[in-house]
Amino acid sequence: MHRGKGMKFVTDSRVGISNRKQNIAKDYSEYPGRTEAFWPNFLLKEWMVGSVFLIGFIALTIVKAAPLQNIADATNTSYIPLPDWYFLFLYQLLKYQFAAGDWILLGTVIMPGIAFTALLIAPWLDQGLERRPARRPVSTTFMLLGILSIVYLTWESVQTTHWDQVHEQGILVVPGEGPEIDTAAPGYEIYAAQSCVNCHGQNLEGGAAAPPLVGTTYSAEEIAEISVNGIGAMPAGQWDGSDEDLQAMAEFIASYGEGGENNQ
Repeated sequence: MHRGKGMKFVTDSRVGISNRKQNIAKDYSEYPGRTEAFWPNFLLKEWMVGSVFLIGFIALTIVKAAPLQNIADATNTSYIPLPDWYFLFLYQLLKYQFAAGDWILLGTVIMPGIAFTALLIAPWLDQGLERRPARRPVSTTFMLLGILSIVYLTWESVQTTHWDQVHEQGILVVPGEGPEIDTAAPGYEIYAAQSCVNCHGQNLEGGAAAPPLVGTTYSAEEIAEISVNGIGAMPAGQWDGSDEDLQAMAEFIASYGEGGENNQ
């Protein structure tokens, strides 16, 4: 045998092109209904499903407006902040003593970080080929602990939240809407003379620096106390009138509050 005859070498120029395997797509007709080509069959189906959901989502945003509330006010201590339902378990976690107050960093960063890190590294901790949950104890344990924790904390949050107050608070107040304010009442004259209109508005509608007084949940006694001692960002010492005027103004504002006679 002469040198080179009958011999084939990888990357040798003497290897004929006809002997190389061509990059031919697999014939998927051998597995009907079990597999298909990614392009264009599978990807086209994904695009079609995504388009349907996108159109449906856009239609919902057009039909149903976003549930906007009133302007955010840091001085409104009665407001109950509540996240969306998928974050209720984290919201509930912050109610416990070991995850709030001086330990707030533990509840907001460390504990959620450990939980999500454990779920993230679970595939590397259990690299078995078994697909049955009973044969994959590490991944199954992490999954069950995560699901049970989220379900329990979410259920606890739902049970301990005053949903009637949540639905009523922060109702959007648009100037020009709502009860008509009696500007001739003695209480309103005192309200205007004390420069309360500068922050709370001429129609008690509130503003960027102060909450609306229409629909307030404070009683007349609480309004009088707030006027003298302040609350939140509202400093004390704003009131410089008599006790009689203070009582008259407080009763006037309370009459437009939640359940007041002028706010029916």
